[in-house]
Order: sequence, then C-alpha cells, then structure tokens
Amino acid sequence: MTPLRLLFLLSLLISSVLAASSAVAMNGFDLSNATIPRSEILSGGPPRDGIPALDAPKFVSAESVTFLKDDDMVIGLEREKLARAYPLRILIWHEIVNDVIGGDPVAVTYCPLCGTSMVFDARVGGKRRNFGVSGLLYQSDVLMYDRETQSLWSQLKMEAVSGPEVGRKLALLPSEYLTWKAWRKNHPGGEALSPDTGHRRDYGADAYASYFATEQTMFPVPHTRRELANKTKVLGLVISDQAKAYPLDQLPDNEAIQDRLSGQSVEILWNRATKELLVKTPDGRPVPFVVGFWFAWQAFHPRTEIWKP
Repeated sequence: MTPLRLLFLLSLLISSVLAASSAVAMNGFDLSNATIPRSEILSGGPPRDGIPALDAPKFVSAESVTFLKDDDMVIGLEREKLARAYPLRILIWHEIVNDVIGGDPVAVTYCPLCGTSMVFDARVGGKRRNFGVSGLLYQSDVLMYDRETQSLWSQLKMEAVSGPEVGRKLALLPSEYLTWKAWRKNHPGGEALSPDTGHRRDYGADAYASYFATEQTMFPVPHTRRELANKTKVLGLVISDQAKAYPLDQLPDNEAIQDRLSGQSVEILWNRATKELLVKTPDGRPVPFVVGFWFAWQAFHPRTEIWKP
C-alpha cells in the first residue's frame, strides 16, 4: 500500500470517528445510551452552563423586597414553617435554583420556552444531586444535568434520559404558583430569592416578552393535539400515568371543582385575580402540579385528557 493511499485511509478513519463522536455527544454530554431520539435533542444556543443555575441562592425578607411588582409571578415553597418565593423574573435568567429548605434539598426549575415551573426533590437514590443547565433541549423543554454523574434529565419527562442515571425518575413536589402580592399576603414572614445572584443580569427586563406574545414555538415540537392554542396556559396533572390538562382560561373563578384521575379525587381552586392555583386531595393533602404551555404538555403527554366545564 502506498503512503498516499495509507494517508487517505487514515483520514477517512479519523473523519468517521469524529462524525460518530459528534453524533453521540453534544455540549460534552454522552448521548450513546439516550432513551429519547438523538435527532430530537437540539442545541438551545447557549453552551453548557451558559445559562447559570443558582447554587448558593440568597434570600431577603418579604417585607424588604422592592424589586418585585404585585403581579409578578412566583413559585412558592414551604417547609418547617419556612416559606420561600422564587420569582420567575429571576428564574427566567437562570432556570434552576439548587436550594435546601427545611433540611430538604430541592431543585426549583423553570423553562421559559415551555412556560413550565416545576419543583423536584433533589435526592436521587438517596443522594443529593446538584443540577445545571445543559444548553440542550428536547421538544423545546430544558434538559438539565446533574453535576455528579453528568446525566441529562428532562424537566417535563421528569427522568434521566442519558448518562449513568438513565431511566431514574425525579419526584415532583407540591408547590405554589401565584402572584407576588398574593404570596406576600399569605406568607408575611417569608423570604424571597434575592437578585444578588453574583451574576450581571437585568432582572427588571422581560427577556421573553416577544416570545410570549406569539403562538409560535422557537424550536420544533410534535403538534399531535390541536384542541387548544399553542401557548394556552394549562394546569397539568399526572396521577398513576394518567395525564390531564386544565386550561386556566376555562376554570371557574374562585370556585372549587372536583375531579378524579386514576381513581383519586382532587379539588382544584383557581383565583383569576391572584393567579393562585391550589390542588389538593379531599383530606387536604397538596397534589403536585405543573403550569405550562399547552404545546409542551401535549408533546410530552400526547394522550392527555382535557378538562372541560
């Protein structure tokens, strides 16, 4: 074999290896055992940690907060009589807050593209995980990663989709979703996530205003269900693998409704003025829920039921 021929074959081999490695790795994550189609894992633009999760969040007393407006939306958590509010105004720039509240490690997450706010128990297999933003998306939804194993986790799928933890589930926790004014009234002694994050961000700006104002999605999503407009806000429930969506604009105002999913009774109360959602069982136990855009909910739950008045 001539040296030229050998060089040619070697270059082909190197090219094929590089092509193969790029097909199974994005932003440095190994996708070789991915449980979702690799062709549907897309770069959102920023690199890994280009959207910085908050790992050492600071909090300020609710009474001293001046940077929030009354109608700003917050995610609320309460543990051991400690109440904390996580403003979407801050989360929109960071998407994940790794926190410990009442001794419980939690991951407070928000995907602006899907409008989904979800709080997870940060323990997996009894071990705490610290999550970051991978810079990758699946069906327009954020793919998180844990720094301990480098596994990718889908927020809406609520499980690891690649890496050593693939197939493991995340536990969705009950949380509040309401305006800052309503949360502050309910928790006068509580505290709010501080804008002193260590990052230079304009927390007074609405970075996704133009995106929220249209029905267009920024990334391709399978639209198998078209009963509702793409960005209709829905309350999403999943109980024993049965999914159901409740369009917020169809829920009665401040009037509890009763429903059943997988044999479990739930009570849902929606207050239009405060945008407050309460979901609980008949004996008063809070039920975890998701608030987000319809296009995202139907992509992850194509067989979802839709509640109708």
